[in-house]
Amino acid sequence: MTMEKIETAFGLLLANVHLLETRLATHFYEALIEQNVGYLGQAISDDVQQNNDNLRSLKLTKSEWQKVYQFVLIKGAKAMHLQANHQLTPDAIGYIINFMIETLFGAPDLAILELGSGTGNLAETILTGISDKNIKYTGFEIDDLMIDLSASIADVIQTNVEFLQLDAVRPQVTTPIDLLISDLPVGYYPDNAVAKRSCVGSSTEQTYAHHLLMAQGFKYLKDDGYAIFLAPSNLLSSPQADLLKKWLQNYARVAAVVTLPDNMFTENNQKAIFILQKSQQNKVPFVFPLRSLTNAKIVQSFMTKFQQNMV
Repeated sequence: MTMEKIETAFGLLLANVHLLETRLATHFYEALIEQNVGYLGQAISDDVQQNNDNLRSLKLTKSEWQKVYQFVLIKGAKAMHLQANHQLTPDAIGYIINFMIETLFGAPDLAILELGSGTGNLAETILTGISDKNIKYTGFEIDDLMIDLSASIADVIQTNVEFLQLDAVRPQVTTPIDLLISDLPVGYYPDNAVAKRSCVGSSTEQTYAHHLLMAQGFKYLKDDGYAIFLAPSNLLSSPQADLLKKWLQNYARVAAVVTLPDNMFTENNQKAIFILQKSQQNKVPFVFPLRSLTNAKIVQSFMTKFQQNMV
């Protein structure tokens, strides 16, 4: 992977998005979707087609495409002023999650379900970063724009992933999975009637959507399967945490908690990685304060201790 080639591809892709924004009188993400469709078919104009031809000549690998799209999505997030729940999961965290997956799962076949798949960046980070497994990847997402965007990106990268537009809080019919994953959207779920049917539903106020997603998603896990959640660092001490902890006692164990560097998040929005297992074992959770994702010694120390404690 060469940064020069990625920068060239980023420039060509971004130029086309801006051209399409103007000519179609649309916004950044709709223009990106149109660009992806045109790249796989016929562009709307000669200059856009020429840029696409130049893109093809670069012969990008899947990993290179993922990196290019990450840069484009970061640019788009700024242009679109996206709400926090639609911001993409940073690659640095995605690489840590990849390491966790490879440590926890030795089998060659792996069924993954992502709740709130958004732009698809986390899905692509996993699918392009883990090459030694046959991964069946499904993403649940309620927002139709995010579905169209993530699916069009997957078509260009040629990754094997299925994105479905549905409300992940409501029960769905799906085959049992090995791994549940989510960069959990944080906030209150608007439908109290649906929320109250959940074991983490509040009887007195609106329920946290991220609590509902955790409980519902866990139902799809195979026994001894894992869930990896990127969630508020105060998950187990925030309001309504008592309902969540009661659910944990009955259905899951906290296998690991990895706190992340404060400088990755805005004030009062710090997150941590929580690994839960569908098991009633009484093993003490692995806890690690990952204070830097750029300091090689800290990251290596984390990886060593994670493998020692989780395998």
